[in-house]
Amino acid sequence: MMNDFSNNPYYELFSKQYNNQYTIGNRTYKQRIKTLNALQRAIETTYRAQIQEALQKDLGKPVVEAELTEIYAIIGDIKHAKKHLHQWIRKQSVATPLSMLGSSSHIAYEPKGVCLIISPWNFPFNLTFGPLVSAIAAGNTVIIKPSEMTPHSSDLMSIIIADVFSEDEVALVQGEVEVSTQLLKLPFNHIFFTGSPNVGKIVMEAASKHLASVTLELGGKSPTIVDKTANIDKAAKKIMWAKFLNCGQICVSPDYVLIDEGIKPQFIESCKKWLQTFYNDNPRTSDSYGRIVTDKHFDRLSSYLKNARTLNATFEVGGETDSTSKFIEPTIISDLKPEAKLLEDEIFGPILPIVTFNNLDTAITYIKSKPRPLALYIYSKSKANTKKIINNTRAGGTCINNSVLHYANHNLPFGGTNNSGIGKSHGFFGFKAFSNERSVMKQHTFGVTELLFPPYSGFKGKLARWTIKWF
Repeated sequence: MMNDFSNNPYYELFSKQYNNQYTIGNRTYKQRIKTLNALQRAIETTYRAQIQEALQKDLGKPVVEAELTEIYAIIGDIKHAKKHLHQWIRKQSVATPLSMLGSSSHIAYEPKGVCLIISPWNFPFNLTFGPLVSAIAAGNTVIIKPSEMTPHSSDLMSIIIADVFSEDEVALVQGEVEVSTQLLKLPFNHIFFTGSPNVGKIVMEAASKHLASVTLELGGKSPTIVDKTANIDKAAKKIMWAKFLNCGQICVSPDYVLIDEGIKPQFIESCKKWLQTFYNDNPRTSDSYGRIVTDKHFDRLSSYLKNARTLNATFEVGGETDSTSKFIEPTIISDLKPEAKLLEDEIFGPILPIVTFNNLDTAITYIKSKPRPLALYIYSKSKANTKKIINNTRAGGTCINNSVLHYANHNLPFGGTNNSGIGKSHGFFGFKAFSNERSVMKQHTFGVTELLFPPYSGFKGKLARWTIKWF
């Protein structure tokens, strides 16, 4: 470390991990599994009830949602890593060209070193411990900065981390923006950030000063296309579940629906039916529906509703709010003017705009006019339509006739593209994100390339041309 960081309040902690990184990085397969097992016990058993309680206090998250979207997601990450880690960490032999006869080559996945994980508030446990599992599997030391917007969850995660790890291996620090600012000044080897594109740019700029690699899990306006061949009722059911899960506070939530104008009335009726089924006639009293995380986010979402009313949009469903409990009713809005805030900003809440189209090319053009999204959803029975949409759009991930679930498949890379993110996570892709693919070549016998060493001669010139032609 060439620069003087002694005035940084987190330099001492960073130094402990910096000095310990090779001890952690040289841990065996069995030692890494032991660490993952300890984390699994903490999440699955020791602190399970406390996790549910913290999520209820911070987000009004129902117990079933806490189980499925937080605890199950983490345990799934750990089980997948334990099952495949032996394969991931062994050297990967690769072919060596004939021109390098007498040598062998392989790729070694080595830990990047000291890593920083900055996690968000919407799934505080999942999106903190998920990247941590990958970092541990790859053999890194880690400092974690969770969101200050979910204080009960952050406090509990601090207890869990201190219980499972020594601080020279994994540590968690809490605080607001200034804490992140100070941490980002330190020369981490890798930074894993989950949050908004605007903050992602700040993280990337800070990382560039130390040439640190980054994984940026960002967001954006993830579109959902429903064409006239789709099973409308099934599409409505899955979209209503995906949109209003966690009160719409999901980076891969359907941000808006593009629907063939001929099936819009039937689709909205099906949406109403499924919302009533999921949350009864009064979602305010439903045990299955959460709340907005902070007053600031509540006010932001309320301003979107006010803007839509000012522009004479049609409120098909919902629209009611309660600032005291930070409640916003599941809301579907159509007939929005192009300048509506709901069609410009990422919503990140329980409001679903409906935009109609009269031909598929119009829908594709609309999507292409916006930054590349983290997810794109297609509801269609037409293989030709599905292929056309995929071939003419770009997105981090795509589900066909479903929403959100691609996130839960550990065999798929998860991440965005450009405005919606850089790099991939989950499973082997998360392991790679926290690893350096080190190329290793070993010479075993005399190498034929030595025949081309200086001094050069006419014969060596011919040999070089022969090599170019045949090898």
